[in-house]
Amino acid sequence: MGEPLKTFFSSALVRRLARDIARVHPGFPVRGFTNDACRSLDTLELLDRGRQIAGALGARLPPSYPEAIEILLRSLGPEHATDELIGVGMAPFFYLPHTLFVAERGLDHFDISMQAQYALTKRFSAEGSIRPYIARDPERALAFLQTWAADTNPHVRRLVSEGTRLRLPWAVRVGWLEQNPERVLALLDLLKDDASTMVRRSVANNLNDLGKVRRELLIRTAGAWLEDASPERRSLVEHALRSAVKRGDADALRLLGYGQTPRVSIEAVAFIPRRVRIGGRVTMTFGLKSTSTRRQHLLDVAVHFVRARGVGAPKVFKLGRLALGPRERVDLKTTFSLAVHTTRVPRPGRHAVDVIVNGRAIRAGSFEVSQSTA
Repeated sequence: MGEPLKTFFSSALVRRLARDIARVHPGFPVRGFTNDACRSLDTLELLDRGRQIAGALGARLPPSYPEAIEILLRSLGPEHATDELIGVGMAPFFYLPHTLFVAERGLDHFDISMQAQYALTKRFSAEGSIRPYIARDPERALAFLQTWAADTNPHVRRLVSEGTRLRLPWAVRVGWLEQNPERVLALLDLLKDDASTMVRRSVANNLNDLGKVRRELLIRTAGAWLEDASPERRSLVEHALRSAVKRGDADALRLLGYGQTPRVSIEAVAFIPRRVRIGGRVTMTFGLKSTSTRRQHLLDVAVHFVRARGVGAPKVFKLGRLALGPRERVDLKTTFSLAVHTTRVPRPGRHAVDVIVNGRAIRAGSFEVSQSTA
């Protein structure tokens, strides 16, 4: 098992940050900053480590925020080397304390801080730190974002769509965004045909979030964007509708061309083992057979299990898409993990299993979960 992500923020990283700042600001108290930033660092989680380092920056940089942020910006390393974030690992997180410093200390210096985030997002991502600025003065913040939507740097354009997500992970909710989703859509419309896959993926995630709050607005937008859509935009819309499809939303399925009722049967279902302890795994195999005399296109064939009496939200395991010929059968397989996670704790009992095809659930069988002996 690899090291926990939080260990990225180590004493060695703190010393590196101190050296970077001292290089452009020789009077920086390296030892005092290092002591402040490293105090009980090993006991903290990832975000708390970033906050502690940001707090140490605030205590040891000049008390004037404009002077402090100018020093930080001069200390920055090179921008992202590629137009993607996938595969870059943890390295950009080096600048998490910088963005937290801006988020927590710069609100009274709005324009300076927005420009600082413009520079930082080219190296990490200012998606979290920009949200307090949207909440403080949404019109002023959106004026920046509208300009940045046409920026030559794709990481800046991504900030426009990622920073305005209604359900951005790890980030504070911004009530203004939820109350004014049309304003967010106006920004996304500028990016829906962006040349960068990274930006289009962010736009899709933003729309997916929107569907959890304003389902009808997502459907209306997706329908409009699908008209005369390029393959890239269609892919964006399909990704944006993924949660709606998982929920079996009839309009989302119709927009993607999978609104017809599937004519299939479930055969030869097997669970191995049929009784599994919490923490274990169970493999399900089954056949999906067409009962139609016509070819069928089936969207996101998925399996979910739910305990007896339907307690808790179903857990969905996606299997992909299929095209079944007349009376054709395909054998499928998936594995369920009963591991304990902070967001999902399996419970003992009978877990019924449905196979979901084009949003329609078909009962397939069940398996038993017993209490772990660990």
